[in-house]
Amino acid sequence: MNIDLKELSQLAPIFRELFKGYHISQRDTELYAQLTNSQDQYRTLFAALGFELVCDRRGFYYFVPEQMGAQVNKTAQRLALFTFILVEHLADQGRDPLAVLDGGSLGRDELPPLLDKYRDLFLQAEVTSQEELEEKVMRRLTQLGFAREDNGAYRFLPPMHRFLDVCLAVQQDRDLAATLHSDLPLPSPELVAEEDDEEIVSLNPAAPEEDEEAALARAIAEERALQEQDA
Repeated sequence: MNIDLKELSQLAPIFRELFKGYHISQRDTELYAQLTNSQDQYRTLFAALGFELVCDRRGFYYFVPEQMGAQVNKTAQRLALFTFILVEHLADQGRDPLAVLDGGSLGRDELPPLLDKYRDLFLQAEVTSQEELEEKVMRRLTQLGFAREDNGAYRFLPPMHRFLDVCLAVQQDRDLAATLHSDLPLPSPELVAEEDDEEIVSLNPAAPEEDEEAALARAIAEERALQEQDA
């Protein structure tokens, strides 16, 4: 394929955002439009540079990091765990989790009761206060394109489906365990140290035969198992 770089006028900002782990969605009007209109060219160019560009059918783009390994990025696990907690919290309140996480919003005033209710799980994620919850979770969600802050609320964007997929995988594992009347072997993967803002959030597999959702599903299920044992 012949690639005309003159046509890829948004190449620099697109690469910069994708490289740092950001998820480009329709909110990023110009970047999203050019990726959509020149998807094959961008995919070919990035592949030549060693990056896999993924276009999710639900309307967002992201890079699959080049290095595959047994480690799951610590920030990614923390964000997935928060999503799992939020799904359970919303369901307990009689609210539709999908309606909230698929374009809905969560008020900042809802964070303190959420933290109190799931304090044990948040402690395992090294989140001990509302300030840490906003810094380590909510700020990361906004930085990486999963949500945006709007007038005292956090509005969730289409890339949140990546973590919703993980939650679904966890629930399927729990349902299967209940059916079999036994605990599934869900070892927690080793976590890498969290880096600064230029960190790439990796949802890569914990083993070559596992996909990214399975890797994080295993990590979250282990967190829940620990909580249930302490209960």
